[in-house]
Amino acid sequence: MDGAGLRLNMNVLDYGILALYFVTVLGVGFAARRAIRTSVDFFLSGRSLPAWVTGLAFVSANLGALEIIGMAANGAQYGIMTVHYYWIGAVPAMIFLGIVMMPFYYGSRVRSVPEYLRLRFNRPTHLLNAISFAIAQVLIAGVNLYALALIMQALLGWPLWLAIVVGAAIVLAYITVGGLSGAIYNEVLQFFVIIAGLVPITVIGLVKVGGWSGLMDSVRDTKLGEAGLHAWEGTGSTANPLGAHWLGIVFGLGFVLSFGYWTTNFAEVQRALSAKNMSAARRTPIIAAYPKLVIPVVTVIPGLIALVTVKGLGAESGDLVYNNAIPLLMRDLLPNGVLGIAVTGLVASFMAGMAANVSGFNTVFTYDIWQAYVRKERSDEYYIRIGRIATVGGVVVGIGTAFIAAGFSNIMNYIQALFSLFNAPLFATFIIGMFWKRMSALAGFWSLLAGTLAALATYLLYKAGVVHFNSDLEESFWGAGIAFVTVAVVAAVVTPLTRPKRAEELQGLVYGMGGVDLKGDVLAGDQVWWRSPVLLGAIALVLAVLFYIPVF
Repeated sequence: MDGAGLRLNMNVLDYGILALYFVTVLGVGFAARRAIRTSVDFFLSGRSLPAWVTGLAFVSANLGALEIIGMAANGAQYGIMTVHYYWIGAVPAMIFLGIVMMPFYYGSRVRSVPEYLRLRFNRPTHLLNAISFAIAQVLIAGVNLYALALIMQALLGWPLWLAIVVGAAIVLAYITVGGLSGAIYNEVLQFFVIIAGLVPITVIGLVKVGGWSGLMDSVRDTKLGEAGLHAWEGTGSTANPLGAHWLGIVFGLGFVLSFGYWTTNFAEVQRALSAKNMSAARRTPIIAAYPKLVIPVVTVIPGLIALVTVKGLGAESGDLVYNNAIPLLMRDLLPNGVLGIAVTGLVASFMAGMAANVSGFNTVFTYDIWQAYVRKERSDEYYIRIGRIATVGGVVVGIGTAFIAAGFSNIMNYIQALFSLFNAPLFATFIIGMFWKRMSALAGFWSLLAGTLAALATYLLYKAGVVHFNSDLEESFWGAGIAFVTVAVVAAVVTPLTRPKRAEELQGLVYGMGGVDLKGDVLAGDQVWWRSPVLLGAIALVLAVLFYIPVF
């Protein structure tokens, strides 16, 4: 099979399924509107949602272009090593967030991640993070929107501008109307739609290549070879498909990039902050870790199937770029009806990712920039209105940033570069400040700024050819590691030279300083042993280790 023409042969049934989905998500947004009475209702769902809802929304918010298109592209380009992004690059950090960090977030009643930095350090640190987060969110929203537009153009024949406008308009409508609740309830729906769309691709694809053993034999005959079937083999050096040493994988990806994304990215943390109590907030990312464990089945495996069935996959441009692994399989494998479900699942994934970015952006812009520095002490109605205006602005800017993503044949490389630049230094500042009470406010600001500049310098030197890495992803791993070390060094140098905050100012914000109540708002039903965040997290960690064994 070749890549000549991505256009899908969709019929009335397929378009009917897609239209039903659009109507449903808009209906959910308008239904959520009735529950909005205060700004907390609009931005944080009134902190009233059960753990299973926030948990599914948490993982669904991550199932955007990065996950579906990007991870399938990585599966085709790097093989089984892509599972590192799940089992070491996600699950441990999600569990750490639930067990260790959510008590500080939820217990301090902050409305956003930047607000925590204001309380722990100072207003300059808060403003720096708020601005950098807002920029990151519109850039990543642009990735989701651009990917959606390209898929709609390729699969359905829609003009690029029409696909961008339709996708942006629907996300804009249900967030502007329904606030975070509209986004979260749609994300729960989108989780099931996404899975329903991807499972047939995996199943039919495996049947076509002769099952798992047939797939492995076929991968051995590709340019990846035997190395494409192992996760850790060859990582004692950089002689592996990812071009990464195990130290870069464990420290750069498994620690800095992963913990930086999952524990400080407000687009994710916001879902847990909307939970009804402390126990539900802590369980939110841990519940999300369980589907995260098995999502490689519907992303990495289809990438491998595309590698062995689509002749010429991996071109620098055109229909055969790695990003088109999933669309090419949809074209080649799926009958009508199932095709409609798959297209709807793909659309749902982009919309879920973009909705997470936009809802995070409107909250941080309203609370952490507008309310904190532009217009203080206005009415709730005023801030809800500003939030809706910010939503429109975020989507419009996202349309503009969508075209930045056009320069990357594998959007995963672009996303990881953004994470190493924005998330890694933020995580380092967070984790050191959360566990080292002596770290001063000025050290928080200067270490965050220095870490961000170090990551940016690493990326620019790599692009200029001054510094060499084996792949874009290896640069992201090391850029993240360099940012983390820079933050630690600057914090260690500046802290002794500056005055620390008083102990009473750190209550509930620093580990060991008290002020966090894990039991006060726990409902009777949450106290049963099998709902323990520690137990659920430990089981997920064990499973992550066990899943590595067959592909070691």
